Amino acid sequence: MFVNTGSGIPPYVIFRQALDAGDLSRIRSLAAAMPRISLQDALRICLLMREHDGYERAAVRWLGRFALEARTVTIEDVQAAAAALDALPDRPDTAMERLAVVCTQCGVGTG
Repeated sequence: MFVNTGSGIPPYVIFRQALDAGDLSRIRSLAAAMPRISLQDALRICLLMREHDGYERAAVRWLGRFALEARTVTIEDVQAAAAALDALPDRPDTAMERLAVVCTQCGVGTG
């Protein structure tokens, strides 16, 4: 699906600008119209949503995608990622560090 931005700027560029700015309402509307959001970008959305309603749903969706998309993933990796996502609202730095380690071990980029 192509998103008509009316500005000639590619939709993904506009999406990334909204993501970089932390504009959650714009991110939601742009993401809904995009054919696919990378796992890396989805994790950034989770980070932004950590203090909002819908965080848990976004985190569970991310975890499911991680389990499906990681090249080498074990139950322990999924458990570690779930624990990090659970900690993300209260300890974002530590949680993101742990997610980066698990993603790297499983062949998934986190940016």
